[in-house]
Amino acid sequence: MSDPILTCKNVWKLYGASPREFFAQHNCDPNLESIVNNNYISAVRDASLSVEAGEILVIMGLSGSGKSTLVRCLSRLIEPTGGEIWFEGIDLLKASAKEMIELRRHKMGMVFQHFALLPHRTVLQNVAFPLEVQGIEKTQRNRRAAEMTELVGLKGREDYYPRELSGGQQQRVGIARSLAVEPDLWFLDEPFSALDPLIRREMQDEFLRLQTMLKKTIVFITHDFDEAIRLADRIAIMNEGLIVQLGTAEQLITNPATEYVAEFTKDIPREKLLTVESVMGAPNDATNDQYTVNCRDRIASVAHRVLSSDQPVRVVGSDGANVGSLTRQDIIDILFQGTV
Repeated sequence: MSDPILTCKNVWKLYGASPREFFAQHNCDPNLESIVNNNYISAVRDASLSVEAGEILVIMGLSGSGKSTLVRCLSRLIEPTGGEIWFEGIDLLKASAKEMIELRRHKMGMVFQHFALLPHRTVLQNVAFPLEVQGIEKTQRNRRAAEMTELVGLKGREDYYPRELSGGQQQRVGIARSLAVEPDLWFLDEPFSALDPLIRREMQDEFLRLQTMLKKTIVFITHDFDEAIRLADRIAIMNEGLIVQLGTAEQLITNPATEYVAEFTKDIPREKLLTVESVMGAPNDATNDQYTVNCRDRIASVAHRVLSSDQPVRVVGSDGANVGSLTRQDIIDILFQGTV
């Protein structure tokens, strides 16, 4: 496996008087009691994660959990109190302000909940704006902006102003603008949360379509677990500044690390998310060979067949080899949210 695009190790963000001095005095690992007793606020505590090339890593948690602060630390929009952040082999915490500006202009794309479009500029001019900041010649930047506008489904609206667009269309402009610089790493901070449910679903579909085409490396923030499981390769759940668990959606649901994670995931329809592989038992000679399911099938798609069988159902891998068995009780446990 190639090296991660982005890695953070033991990142902290404390707010209060002289946080760096306090942090150093406590050997760069203060406990929560000392933080509170010294009137500091721990927005991010000892966060470590990595993001692989082409991966969508979703960071989620309730309001105040630290997810947005962490992402702003990763891009150094705010300064971490301590830790390490590496991007494509570059130690970001040692990069100068000028170097960080250049990285954000050329390597990082950012989309936030509030679209921040320039109201006096057209769609094309908004999309071209970061290229203008880079000093790219007008014809070239307009050509690139037109390509990105078409990519996000706004061809024909290049001359519209933001006030003439719907909320979903404005968000598409924000996405096109961030893609115009061809970023290696794309940060999205609750980009769809201000949209109504139907438009939000449409934008999620659009996002997945773009990712299929572009294969970007993405850090995506949301507080919505349904959105996370639609979009994520892996999910990091934060609570009170801590990353309490990092894994696939299946791992979070089948093996929650804490009561908080279990509570966070309890209402997710498991049968639509879990694969046969995640709940199957060992191969069984007594299987009903009339029914065979694939280990990568979703439980929802095979439930009827398994429930109709008095015997365990054979589970096969992609090569057709027998890899396990699935019983009626396995399905009942999932459908009624029993222990998996």
